[in-house]
Amino acid sequence: MRRSNALWRLYVAAFYLFLFAPLFTVAVFAFNASGFASPPWRGFTLAWFVGTGAEFGKPGVLRDRAMLAAIANSFEVAIPVALMAVILGTANAFVLERAQFRGKHVLALMMLWPLVIPGVILGISILAFFSRLANGLEDWLQRDLEFLRPGHTLMVLGQLSFILSLSTLIIAARLRRFDRALEEAAFDLGASRTRVLRTVTLPYLRPAMVGAGLVALLMSFENFNTTLMLVGSEPPLPVYMYGQMREGATPAVNAVSLLLMLFAGGLATVAVMVARHD
Repeated sequence: MRRSNALWRLYVAAFYLFLFAPLFTVAVFAFNASGFASPPWRGFTLAWFVGTGAEFGKPGVLRDRAMLAAIANSFEVAIPVALMAVILGTANAFVLERAQFRGKHVLALMMLWPLVIPGVILGISILAFFSRLANGLEDWLQRDLEFLRPGHTLMVLGQLSFILSLSTLIIAARLRRFDRALEEAAFDLGASRTRVLRTVTLPYLRPAMVGAGLVALLMSFENFNTTLMLVGSEPPLPVYMYGQMREGATPAVNAVSLLLMLFAGGLATVAVMVARHD
């Protein structure tokens, strides 16, 4: 029994070491007073967060205009993706759980395909489709439709193509547990369908909608494979960091990685608190 407990504890310790050791290393070396994003340790500094660049020749994350622009680009993509994922995911959930029509189960199964198709394939497919559409419309209208070219619009559509499936599953799972007798009682009391939806059904779905929105925001913010195929002249943060790594990483990459970890952890905590509050 003691041997079994010891092995179990050893397994748990090894698992969490494997899970968090790389993240801990990145977090520690974000404060390294060195021009390199790796050992040895040269001392503690905040220059890679708020430095002007006088010490190491490169400004900190919060003073690097290119880095801040990349973060802003990520939010400009992630926020529309999250909003559309919640709105369309809620509509899809009602279709899957409330509507009755032939082929519904087939459509529900097809909705899962984007989750298992590699992101690079999704990105290439969306890029090829909209490039041909843009070329055809340009020949017809004699006008270049820039929003159909690689850029923010295609990044939003590309990320939404698979994030929407996940948000639909999250919201549909909660809608499936909803007691429809509550709606029937509201109808019996004279409430209209719109008022029942607004005061009974949607409040019940609110925790799932908030959770789906937070998940969509995080998935959009960290997505790389699909985004790389659709990026224009204004790259979001993951693509920008990839370019920086190819040119030679500095602890500024560690610093922005630490900020992303804190941001993701904060959103995950909010999602858990919302779920528990319900």
